[in-house]
Amino acid sequence: MIHMSKSLIHGVRGVLSILFYTVNTVVCCTALFIVALFKLLLPVKPIQTGCRRLLTAIANCWIGVNNLNQRLFNGIHWDVQGLDDLDPKGWYMVVANHQSWVDILVLQNVFYRKIPFLKFFLKKELFWFPLLGQAWWALDFPFMKRYSRQFLKKHPHLIGKDLEITRRACDKFRHIPVSVMNFVEGTRFTREKHARQRSPYTHLLRTKAGGMAFVLAAMGDKLQQIVDVTIAYPQGAASFWDFVCGRVKEVKVRVNTLPINSELMGDYLQDPEFKRDFQNWLNSLWHEKDRHMATMLAS
Repeated sequence: MIHMSKSLIHGVRGVLSILFYTVNTVVCCTALFIVALFKLLLPVKPIQTGCRRLLTAIANCWIGVNNLNQRLFNGIHWDVQGLDDLDPKGWYMVVANHQSWVDILVLQNVFYRKIPFLKFFLKKELFWFPLLGQAWWALDFPFMKRYSRQFLKKHPHLIGKDLEITRRACDKFRHIPVSVMNFVEGTRFTREKHARQRSPYTHLLRTKAGGMAFVLAAMGDKLQQIVDVTIAYPQGAASFWDFVCGRVKEVKVRVNTLPINSELMGDYLQDPEFKRDFQNWLNSLWHEKDRHMATMLAS
């Protein structure tokens, strides 16, 4: 009986929270689309820059209301360390491990008004996600088409297409402060993927360094620091439904800032030595993150 009552309470909490998210998203997306239409129809640089600032302000309002939603319905204990000395007017490269779609809500909550609005690299198919896909487009999120190695062997003219898209996106990112976000594992962690990859880490998947290397090559002179984020769920990776129902009791986040030096900027596609060195550097960072994860989950 008690278990049924708790399940009912969690279910009601989840429905109310999703309703809150939905209303907030519809209102903010409507405002976004109006401003995006002006940006599209008036291709004058000062107007475009002003529209981008307004679009970002609307997106930050959306995050602020989502954070209020989480405080009202989710009852999460946030254990966050390492947010000192971050600048909401700076330019950052943000990297994190990836376990759940909840990670995005966690990152937006933790970094709200601490660093500029997070911009993600998204799969092209996500453009068609109702409301949010078009909102991401309006906010200049880059959409990437992922090709397999086998496909690229048959269509070599598409090699480097991601780099071209990244460069175009980074040109837009130079005009107002931004945090460029990259889940360098490329996909969410599961035990099946971990086993299939024969990952050398206990809690993480193998890294895919290309996207991060492309951004640093295109924007390294503008970016101030790399913000390395480790996210841990002591109860296990959270589903979105568990999150909105308040079943996720604790989220641990550790933030570490790293300098960007010339050794991290190079031609990842054409320079084999740089590619090897960059991959080794990222693998070393991931080994350290794996140790952090073990400590965070054990404590």
